[in-house]
Amino acid sequence: VQLQASGGGLVQSGGSLRLSCVASGFTLDYYAIGWFRQAPGKEREGVSCIKGHDGNIYYADTVKGRFTISRDNAKKTVVLQMNSLKPEDTAVYYCAAVSLIGDYDPLDWVAYTHWGRGTLVTVSS
Repeated sequence: VQLQASGGGLVQSGGSLRLSCVASGFTLDYYAIGWFRQAPGKEREGVSCIKGHDGNIYYADTVKGRFTISRDNAKKTVVLQMNSLKPEDTAVYYCAAVSLIGDYDPLDWVAYTHWGRGTLVTVSS
């Protein structure tokens, strides 16, 4: 199982970025894919999750209405479209995967078993 996140960069407040997470070595249908972020000096937090099979989607309250997660099974890619970005969105963003089997909070990073390298998002004011 491998995950590769990309798409980070520097953007002004109010701007948009599109993060991609490409999966290899497993089928998206059997996993939940989550996006998480960690700002300097802060704990890692859940941003959004999309589950395989039923396609249920979850967002942190801080990004609801601004971020959209989507999945392309054929391309084995999960995209996080981030609009109306704020300086407080600045963080390293990670994508992660966890099997659908089991009971867990989809936005709890502790539950996730496979992680990609992060991509830095910087939002200037």
